[in-house]
Amino acid sequence: MIEIIAVLIISLLLVIKSADIFVDNLVEIGLALGISEIILGVTASAVGTSLPEFGSAMIAILTGNPEMGISVAIGASIWNIAGILGISTIFAGLIVAKKDDIKRDGVMALLTALVLIVFMLLLGELTFLLGIILIIMYLAYFWILIRAQKKDRAINGMSVPHEHKKPITKKKIIYVLIGLAGLAVGCRIIVYSTVELAEILNIPAALAGILLAFGTTAPEFFTVLTSARKGLSRLAVGTVLGSNIFNILIGLGIPALFIAIPVETITSNLDGPALVLISILLLLLLKKDMKLTRISGIILLASYVVYIGVRLFVNG
Repeated sequence: MIEIIAVLIISLLLVIKSADIFVDNLVEIGLALGISEIILGVTASAVGTSLPEFGSAMIAILTGNPEMGISVAIGASIWNIAGILGISTIFAGLIVAKKDDIKRDGVMALLTALVLIVFMLLLGELTFLLGIILIIMYLAYFWILIRAQKKDRAINGMSVPHEHKKPITKKKIIYVLIGLAGLAVGCRIIVYSTVELAEILNIPAALAGILLAFGTTAPEFFTVLTSARKGLSRLAVGTVLGSNIFNILIGLGIPALFIAIPVETITSNLDGPALVLISILLLLLLKKDMKLTRISGIILLASYVVYIGVRLFVNG
């Protein structure tokens, strides 16, 4: 057990450093290409950091553990908002969002959760039809992002003044890949260590998927925390919302094309509604002035504690 904890700590340090390298170089490359911070967050950063959830969900579902796959996707999405964004806000002190970003990405994240829960409650499983719907939704969302980027360029011109731009070098591209590779490797070790600890501590199997989500969201956690600490609020919020959208629409949409995924009652009656409610809570906290303060972060984190408490109680 001591060895596993030591490996877990080392892997966490690897992920922290990898996130720092990934964020710094991704932002420089993106801004040099005229891509806005928010678009970087909801696409490249969100997808890159969500690969562990996607891979874990795919493997779990296609190898006969569909309940765990769904729990990874939904559990990770709940933790992204209530845990990761909550903790990052507490440490950063203030995260500022833009109204247009939240109207687009926040509403899309909520709509994604609503579509998922409706299908889970009505059908009791994720079907091929739902997989098609989810993937079409993601393609439509991506098209909206492209239009938003073009509109932003038309209104504001280049995203970064020419004199402030830094040229894209092979070194920066290599560092982005190194950072992403470090996130992936470190995360895999975290997942392995977390699962091993769960077995040693005899944690109930019903919570395995949610527990695994802690490990798979390590890249998001450190990427968002690093972004918030560096004052890149739009990147931080964009990474969380973009990751949630990707987790559900692609993380569950693609596996549903290959196999009908049964849904446990607790998932449709508790986990799904919890994701919807926490998504609404985030939008309400941002509604007044598009700012998340430390109080907001505490509220988000407290909502996660309540959710986990209820989940543990239901599982006995």
